[in-house]
Amino acid sequence: MEYPSNELAFAEAGAFTRWVAELWWSDFQERLLGVYRIASLAHRGFSARYSDIDMAVIAADPLAPEELERMRAVAAGASRELAAKLYIFWADRWFRAGRFPPLDRVDYLDHADPILERERVQPERPSLNDIRDYLRGAPFERWVAQVRHYTALPAFPSGEHKPYLRCLLYPARLLYSWNTGALASNDDAVEFLHRHPVPQLDLDLIRRALRCRQEARDVDHLFPERSKLNHQYSVCADIISRA
Repeated sequence: MEYPSNELAFAEAGAFTRWVAELWWSDFQERLLGVYRIASLAHRGFSARYSDIDMAVIAADPLAPEELERMRAVAAGASRELAAKLYIFWADRWFRAGRFPPLDRVDYLDHADPILERERVQPERPSLNDIRDYLRGAPFERWVAQVRHYTALPAFPSGEHKPYLRCLLYPARLLYSWNTGALASNDDAVEFLHRHPVPQLDLDLIRRALRCRQEARDVDHLFPERSKLNHQYSVCADIISRA
């Protein structure tokens, strides 16, 4: 399958998010305070093949589940293909309700690209300890489950290029956020490890995975090296356990 260039895909995702934001803005009237692009769309690290489309919505008061479903339906009406990649992060003005994990909250504070904005809400910034507590919980557990999944497989599973690539890249993202308390693009996270080497970590494997992401290539040729994931896990687990 051929993919558009990252530049063209970035432009298409930008137009899609603008269209969707305007439809939401009209539908919800005064209830929305701001709609933003975050993550790879805001970091300028968008991959035509591998990136999600992450949007942040700040509302005046909590959104009901059926309202979020309505938002997703509106997005699907704009483009089913792009809506399949859409993830909505949301919070009320006090960040007391919603789906906005600490690391994504930092990303909102540092990198949010406003599409439409009535009022800029500035939540309290999570501390480095907050970020580390978050990272050693569900995100690390999900990655460990992925490591176990892939190391146990006898052959590369069809349709799992994206999750396997993310599994290979995760040590860079984890260690960047663990040390800085911030969120960065995959490119910047890998560059950080070049500047701040971690003894024993297989950076070459991470760098080759990043190249696949940048060039929208398959990652099945890296599957024979899945046993190295156990080593990557041990290195990261040791860093986390010593904090």
